[in-house]
Amino acid sequence: MSTDLQLIDWFRASTTYINAHRGKTFVVLLTGEALQEANLPNIVYDLSLLRSLGVKLVLVHGARPQISAALAQAGIESTYHKDLRITEAASLELVRQTVGGLSVSLEALFTMGLSNSPMHGADVRIVRGNFVTAKPVGVHDGVDYQFTGKVRRIHSDAIKQQLDDNNLVLLSNLGYSVTGEVFNLSAEEVATAAAIALQADKLILMVPTEGVLDKDRNLVASLSESDARQVVAELEGKNDDESYCIRHALQAALHAYTSGVHRAHLISFRENGALLQELFTREGNGSLLSNDNFDSLRPARVGDVPGIISLIRPLEASGVLVERSRERLENEIGNFHVVELEGSIIACAALYPMSDASGELACIAIDPAFQRNHLGSRLLVSLETQAKQQGIKQLFVLTTVAAHWFLEHGFETSSPDQLPQQRQQLYNYQRNSKVFCKKLS
Repeated sequence: MSTDLQLIDWFRASTTYINAHRGKTFVVLLTGEALQEANLPNIVYDLSLLRSLGVKLVLVHGARPQISAALAQAGIESTYHKDLRITEAASLELVRQTVGGLSVSLEALFTMGLSNSPMHGADVRIVRGNFVTAKPVGVHDGVDYQFTGKVRRIHSDAIKQQLDDNNLVLLSNLGYSVTGEVFNLSAEEVATAAAIALQADKLILMVPTEGVLDKDRNLVASLSESDARQVVAELEGKNDDESYCIRHALQAALHAYTSGVHRAHLISFRENGALLQELFTREGNGSLLSNDNFDSLRPARVGDVPGIISLIRPLEASGVLVERSRERLENEIGNFHVVELEGSIIACAALYPMSDASGELACIAIDPAFQRNHLGSRLLVSLETQAKQQGIKQLFVLTTVAAHWFLEHGFETSSPDQLPQQRQQLYNYQRNSKVFCKKLS
């Protein structure tokens, strides 16, 4: 029974995301590595569910390891220059056969509809076609790439028409030239070009890890552009499969980001359900490169109170924050600022102006999934900017657990008797909070 109730709670909590994603266009990249995974049918199930919930899907698949295996079996050596495969005329037919076979296999997975499978009744219609016009890479450094190509054009209007007809559009790493030739493309480039041309709401890149991992192998849930570029630089020169996939995915995400695609997700193709967790839960399960501006906060509204409560309740239960009732939050909502990401409140903080040109920072809370992304520091910078605009000359804060963090951010140790008079009267000596202050220039 408890499991059923958990499912009900999760389903209710996902409603916000279901409503937010309905009618949106997602471009999803499944690399050749992803197509080899035993988890692939589960990914297909989850993509089918997205489509059932009203998401417009463009699926791009690669074939890198499969092409390498086919060439090796035929006794043809795979050659590369500057990280890009050289596709010779002698190997082109093998490339075409390999990619075509993978496309057919994917169509078969989406067509499966046994009564005891998650695909029962899904009725997914997949459309393939010459939606990608290509051109040759050409000759670089004296090296002729022959039938390796680049995306010249994505026929976005034709794709949009198919999406509006409730079809799933399947693209591969093959493109077709105006001269009638077939070119072997980078699947990452096709996915990025499609996302840009369609002005997609999301570019989703399936990768072998949970997402981007830090040096301790912890997931980095959110990335800024500078964060992503730093990771790419760190992965340069690493030739293991994991580093290769992450680097290429991040480069694709950055290209999309700088070309107006608002959000790019890196999600594990090995973990069952990772796609749904990333898109339909507050905690997520992947890495997000987003152009959401975390450096500027928006004033909170009464409608944000439930989101604020979900952030601060665990901290109140552990004694880190003073308990605040819903009524108090609603009355004081004008003092709060929040950071919102895809309809969810991921951080909050309050600024209480005092009569002596000072102000108190309070109720700083950040979703655990975003605490490794320096969001606290960005919150503090924004609050200080807000305080200056309000004519506040000095900030103070009371804390029981974050003393060192505030010291690192320019606050100095103070004492309760240095608090503004109106705040001294409310100081709780039983909590014995430490007091810190910071003068604003």
